[in-house]
Amino acid sequence: MILKHSGISMSTDPTSVRSLINFILELENLFEYIGSRLQSSGETVSVAESVTSGFLQFSFSQMKDASQFYKGGMTAYTQEGKVDLLQVDDEEASACNCVSANIAETMALNVARLFKSDWSIGVTGYATPVDESDGKLYAYFAISRKGTVIVSERLDLHTGTKSPNAQLYYSEFILGCLKLELDKQHKEISKE
Repeated sequence: MILKHSGISMSTDPTSVRSLINFILELENLFEYIGSRLQSSGETVSVAESVTSGFLQFSFSQMKDASQFYKGGMTAYTQEGKVDLLQVDDEEASACNCVSANIAETMALNVARLFKSDWSIGVTGYATPVDESDGKLYAYFAISRKGTVIVSERLDLHTGTKSPNAQLYYSEFILGCLKLELDKQHKEISKE
């Protein structure tokens, strides 16, 4: 059954509702873990987004006591924004439509400098299949800590993924990777 309210269609399929509830619960667990780890370590984080268009910034703002560790973020959706604000090389950006591992790494490193944060995330990619992506959905993201890129990966999605879902999947995956890195660091500190 489909419900329509304010022009928005919502499925009442129990499996879809259950999936959404599980997704939200998983996000809440991620938020709680990341927030508590950053707070206990006394470290901070900032974000530079393109393809996720604010989902990561929203996520950090939802974490308990976010103002203690979340320095801020920016959505640089255009090449001009990435070049002017995040010091991405204009020629390189033109050559790859602003979507590459190096662009994501540059975004991460420079947002950390701008916000003076310990950790940072940079992400760029495609939420809809376009000619420039050869009809594929993928994103590059990087996580840096104290001026060094520690994670740089490409994330591929099925081409039939709807744009908002792609943005959410990218965001959840990136937050999951940050959780793993925070956990690694916590274990290293515990050994000392």
